[in-house]
Amino acid sequence: MKKTITLCVLLSFCFTIQAQTVRKRTYVEKAESRSEKTLDETADSTKILGEHSAESVQVKTPLFSQGTGKWTLKQCVDYAVENNIDLRQQSLNVKSAEIDLSTSKNSRLPNLNGNIGQDFNFGRSIRTTTNAVGTGNTGSTSFGISTSVPLFTGFRISNQIKADELNLQAAVEGLKKAKENLELQVVSLYLDVLFKKEILKAYKDQVSYSSQQVERTQLLLEAGKVPSSQLYDIKAQLAKDELNVTMANNDLDLSLLNLSQSLNLPTTKDFDIEEPNLGDVVYDNISSIIPPDQVYTMALETKPHVKEAQYKLGSSQKLLKVAQSGYYPTLDMTMRYGTGFDRIYKKGVDQESISKQLSQNQTKYIGFSLNIPIFNRFQTRNQVRSARLSIENQTLALDNVKLALYKEIQQAYQSAVAAQAKYGSTDKAYDAAEESFKYAQERYEIGKSTVFEFNEAKTKLLTSRSEQIQAKYDFLFRSKILDFYQGKPIHLE
Repeated sequence: MKKTITLCVLLSFCFTIQAQTVRKRTYVEKAESRSEKTLDETADSTKILGEHSAESVQVKTPLFSQGTGKWTLKQCVDYAVENNIDLRQQSLNVKSAEIDLSTSKNSRLPNLNGNIGQDFNFGRSIRTTTNAVGTGNTGSTSFGISTSVPLFTGFRISNQIKADELNLQAAVEGLKKAKENLELQVVSLYLDVLFKKEILKAYKDQVSYSSQQVERTQLLLEAGKVPSSQLYDIKAQLAKDELNVTMANNDLDLSLLNLSQSLNLPTTKDFDIEEPNLGDVVYDNISSIIPPDQVYTMALETKPHVKEAQYKLGSSQKLLKVAQSGYYPTLDMTMRYGTGFDRIYKKGVDQESISKQLSQNQTKYIGFSLNIPIFNRFQTRNQVRSARLSIENQTLALDNVKLALYKEIQQAYQSAVAAQAKYGSTDKAYDAAEESFKYAQERYEIGKSTVFEFNEAKTKLLTSRSEQIQAKYDFLFRSKILDFYQGKPIHLE
C-alpha cells in the first residue's frame, strides 16, 4: 500500500540540481559563519486540532513573527493544521464516529410513547370506556402511555458499543495520521524555501565576485596588462551571473507560493519565512541516526496509521460477536398505562364527570416478551460468515501496514546514510574548490592567468558549492524523516 507519507517524503526534495548553485563552507562552523542570525520567534501559534476534537475550523488571519513579518516553521505547521480543508473533513469523521457510539449506548435506554384517541359512534354502540351498551350518538376519548426496554439481546448492545468505541479511536488516529502527513508536507516545503534562499545568496556572491573582477580587469586594461577581450569576457560572465540571480529569485518566489498555498493563506502578499541557523541542527542529526530495527520498534508504538489499523481489527472482532448475538433469544419488557372518558350527545341523560371517568377507567399493563430464533433463512449464519471475513481482511490490512512501514523505514535509513556520506564528501570537495578558486583569483589579479581560467575555477567553485547545499538539505530532510518515524516532533531549532 502506497502511503501518503511516502509521497510527502519525495515531495520537494527531488531537488533538480541547477547547473550553477551554491553551498556553504562547512556543515558546522562554516554553516554558522555564513548563515544569517535567527530572528525572534513569536509566542504560541494558533491552537492545533485536539486529539479527540472534531470542531470545525475557521480560517484565521495569518500570525507573523513579532515585528518581522516572517513565519517560523512552528507557525507554518500550526496554521496549516488549523486551516487545512482535508483535516476539517477528517474531523467530521470523528464526529460521525462519536454519534454512532452515542447511538449504541442509548439503545440500552427504554423508549417512551404517548397516544391520544378520539372515537365517535352513532346509534347503538358499546361505550369504549365502560363496556356498557347504549343508544345515541357518543364520543370516546382515550389517553395512554407505553414503554419498552430490552432486558437481554444476546450481548448485541454491549459488543456494538465496544465496536463503536474502537471505531472512534480509529477515526481519531486517522485524524492524527492526516495531521502528521500535513506537517511533513509543510516541513518539506519550508526546507525547500530555505534551500532556494541559500542558492540565491550564493548566486549573489557570484555577482559580487564578477563585479569585483570587472573593476580589476578595467584597471589592468588601463595599465595595458590585459587585452580588451578579457574585459568583455568578464562582463559577459557578470551578465550570466545576474541572469542566474533573476532565475533564482523566480524559483524562490515559486517555492514561497507553494508553501503559502499549502497553508491555505487568504493572501500571500509579503509572505516570508525565518531562516534558522542550521549548523547545529545538521551536526546533531549526523550523530543521531539509529538502526532501522530500533526505529521500526518505536514506530509501531507511535505511528497513528498502525494504531488505526489495530483499532479497526479490534472493531471487526467485536462486530463478529454482534453477528453471533443473532443465535441468542431476546427478552423485552413492555409497560402501558391508559385511561379515558365517554360523552353522550343526548339531552336528559345523566353522565358521570370526566374526572371520575378518568379515575375509574385506568388500565395498567406490564408484560415480557421472549423471542427465540428458530429459523431466519440463514441470515444470522451468513452475517457471522461475513464478519469472519472482515476480521481476516483487517488482519491482512494490519500486516500490510506493518510491512509497508518497515520497508519505508529501511529506505529512509539507507537514504539518510547515503545523504550523510554525500554531505561529507561534498563538503571536502568544496574546501578543495575554494582553495583552487583563491589561487586562480590571485593569479588573475596579477595577470598570470586568463579570464577563461578564472571563470573555470569560479564555475567549479559554484558547482561544488551547489552540490554541498543540495546534499545538506537532502540529508537534513531525510534525517527528519527518521525522527518522524520515531514519533519525535520535527523542528529546526
